[in-house]
Amino acid sequence: MKNSRILIVDDTPSIHEDFRKILITNDTSGRDLDDMADSLFGKTSQDPVYKEINYDLESAYQGEEALQMIEKAELEGNGYSLVFMDVRMPPGQDGIKTIAKIWERYPSMEIVICTAYSDYSWVDIIDILGPSDHLLVLKKPFDADEAQQMALAMTRRAGKTIEHNTHINKLVSNLENCHVNVDKLKKELADKFGE
Repeated sequence: MKNSRILIVDDTPSIHEDFRKILITNDTSGRDLDDMADSLFGKTSQDPVYKEINYDLESAYQGEEALQMIEKAELEGNGYSLVFMDVRMPPGQDGIKTIAKIWERYPSMEIVICTAYSDYSWVDIIDILGPSDHLLVLKKPFDADEAQQMALAMTRRAGKTIEHNTHINKLVSNLENCHVNVDKLKKELADKFGE
């Protein structure tokens, strides 16, 4: 699996470190033993999944900073696959308002709300953001397995969305080319037969 860009948005630096510990797979502890076992016994069919999953994690500490980073990444054609968004980030705008602004421009951006508080109920969130299948909630303190599962599922989903949109764009382009060719043929036939 190719690298998936994930933006972590939280005003607490230790949360960023927690995500790095959970999601970054370049930790070599244990790999030496795996490599020795592979050299002694050959590759097994049960190679660890961590060898296939790579995330490129970036950090923002306020909602406005996150918006700027997302905009820049999209303009460069290298957008984020997933955003882990805190709700409370004083003194700036909260995470729910930030998500609303993100979705104004990028409605299919995959987002996980991370919160330890109940500032917003699920109903409040839906009232503000609308129902979306691009949104999950991860309660703090979060479980490492849940965070890994969400990251994997949502980054893969984002990849499928990109593939789908690329395919649709190619089909639309091909259809437009067909229309141009039909128009050319009509004109040639009209010129040839005087119609």
